[in-house]
Amino acid sequence: MFRWLLLLILIVPALEIGILIWAGNLVGPWWVIILILLTGVIGAWLAKQQGLETIRKVQDSMAQQQAPGDALIDGACILVGGAVLLTPGFITDAIGFLLLIPATRAPLKRVIRRVIAKMMDRNTITIYRK
Repeated sequence: MFRWLLLLILIVPALEIGILIWAGNLVGPWWVIILILLTGVIGAWLAKQQGLETIRKVQDSMAQQQAPGDALIDGACILVGGAVLLTPGFITDAIGFLLLIPATRAPLKRVIRRVIAKMMDRNTITIYRK
């Protein structure tokens, strides 16, 4: 796992720099800067909107004395998506928007649930239930 993370930390910034230079040569550096700022503003607005909606879902679940499992996964995706959108670059922006938009987040949540279930089966993670 650490090897993949290290590889990701080295490769993604190099790809981001290459794409930013390519885009700057294609449309001009000012347009790239404007696009980076625009994606940041839209991403912050979307993260706030989705975050508030998720908090409301968690509160509703807790008021009905139900576990807010799905809403917690939504919250984690929104948190990671918002953080990734803070880094300048087109690859990270695409990943951030995939995590923030509910329609694209749904398939990712299914994958996350499967990964958590496998980790629970292998006893590499423990989730306590009441």
